[in-house]
Amino acid sequence: MNILGLSCFYHDSAACLLVDGVPVAAASQQLFTRKKHDSDFPLQSINYCLEEAGITAADIDAVAFYDKPLVKFERMLISHVATFPKSFPQFVRGMPAWFATKLRLDKLLKRELDYTGPILYGQHHLSHAAAAFYCSGWDEAAILTVDGVGEWATASWGKGTGNKIEMLGEIRFPHSLGLLYSAFTYYLGFKVNSGEYKVMGLAPYGSPKYVDRIKKLIHIKEDGTFRLDMQYFTFDHGMRMYNEKFEEVMGEPTRPMGDNNLPDFYKDVARSLQVVVNEVMVSLTKRVVAETGCKKLCMAGGVSLNCVANGEILRTAGIDEIFVQPAAGDAGSAMGAALWAWHELLDNPREWTMTHSYLGPGYSDDEVEATLKRYNAVYTRMDRQPLLDEVARLIDEQNVIGWYQRRCEWGPRALGHRSILGDPRSPEMRDIINLKIKMREGFRPFAPSVLEEDVSTWFQLDQPSPYMLLVAPVRADAPQPLPAITHVDNSARVQSINREQDDLYYDLISAFKSRTGCGVIINTSMNVRGEPIVNTPEDAYRCFMRTDMDVLAAGSFLLRKEDQPDIELKSAADEFGLD
Repeated sequence: MNILGLSCFYHDSAACLLVDGVPVAAASQQLFTRKKHDSDFPLQSINYCLEEAGITAADIDAVAFYDKPLVKFERMLISHVATFPKSFPQFVRGMPAWFATKLRLDKLLKRELDYTGPILYGQHHLSHAAAAFYCSGWDEAAILTVDGVGEWATASWGKGTGNKIEMLGEIRFPHSLGLLYSAFTYYLGFKVNSGEYKVMGLAPYGSPKYVDRIKKLIHIKEDGTFRLDMQYFTFDHGMRMYNEKFEEVMGEPTRPMGDNNLPDFYKDVARSLQVVVNEVMVSLTKRVVAETGCKKLCMAGGVSLNCVANGEILRTAGIDEIFVQPAAGDAGSAMGAALWAWHELLDNPREWTMTHSYLGPGYSDDEVEATLKRYNAVYTRMDRQPLLDEVARLIDEQNVIGWYQRRCEWGPRALGHRSILGDPRSPEMRDIINLKIKMREGFRPFAPSVLEEDVSTWFQLDQPSPYMLLVAPVRADAPQPLPAITHVDNSARVQSINREQDDLYYDLISAFKSRTGCGVIINTSMNVRGEPIVNTPEDAYRCFMRTDMDVLAAGSFLLRKEDQPDIELKSAADEFGLD
């Protein structure tokens, strides 16, 4: 049985295909369109999934959609009526999209795929919950989902047992931790829905001086729930997230977007916000653990991508283990909706556990070589072990490596298939990659990939972190200093790797460890600022040539920058409109 899961129309649209309950392919639309956070109907993602499974649209038995558009539309109408006439501009601006696409999924499926079969509409937070619990492999677990807003819910909690999920409670719009975080993302001068990572990375540079000011905006209750004081916010009816009263409480005006000046005040606000987010997330976790009696926690929703809060939960909320879906945001709900339909609606038993996230497109050596020949690239074809040994040597000699292998990752993190790699022992490597390759702010940290068996040797972490969604302190007694992946607060966003996840990437780190005694390398996504992670071999080669990467290892082929011919490529700044 083939179930196609879809998430689209808001941000990060995606598709996932289940064959007899097992995800065989999943990908975000942005991979194919190269439009970051693409929200359009994910036709190219769907076509990829069908091609990967060797089927056509005629073979789809059911489509599972990640939320209930009519209920969401109801919330929009009620909110607009409640705040009229202030809401009128937002209403006029938003309605055409609703009537053109958001309420017409059946017509889109007919037009684009000639599909007229059943469409199963899940609920937004139930799809998040399903994406977390059914992927975890646990027979019983507490579930927590937190994001901006679904239909009405902005946070929910429940319990998964066997193949069923029971939701026990929720917090409703407009009271939203995700929207509070987005408001501060804008206040700090970053773009909403893409700059949240920057706020998280900036926070350790500040001090929590303004927690009390932020707590005038959000009231946290003893039972773990919270309410926003809506006199300071306008996202429920206006075109901005907040009003001038918000700025008065915080004490300074909004930092202009794109401003290169970053005063200490805004760093302190970022740190204070992270403290508040940690408090709310820990409180909610304690509540769901108390209600369910479960000490294993599954998490999803956009706020679950805040790996600093996730680490705080693991350390202080009284749980034993945590599982965060690698595509924890809305894209991941395409998988969640399909799994919900398979288990909850069709009552099928659970026989699959997520052991890796490599569900996106992959390209053969023949396809890679055809691209390289088209660009007249100079390359060497190498066998597996010589390639691993050579790349390990090049990393040790302070080269920056593009590592393009196998199938693309599912979710926003590069996990060793579409990665840029470097030496974590180098004090200069973080600045080199930030400024010369990623073309992003210098305060942004890099993550370490570490052999799973070595995690607790280097970090204060006692469980695997396969999807780079836990932050942990770097051990003071680690075998060697790792300045390139150690953030200013002595933390790191850890990705652990074992051979079951991916033998090639595991063996590369093992080769580096054999050479240096260090089973850790820098891992960041292969892209430049403003661009999605690379997808095709052409994407990888163009990224390699547009930046100061020294080496590209694409499939079995090794390319050195100094050997490449001069080619006419737009700079990253020109191509993506960057400053």
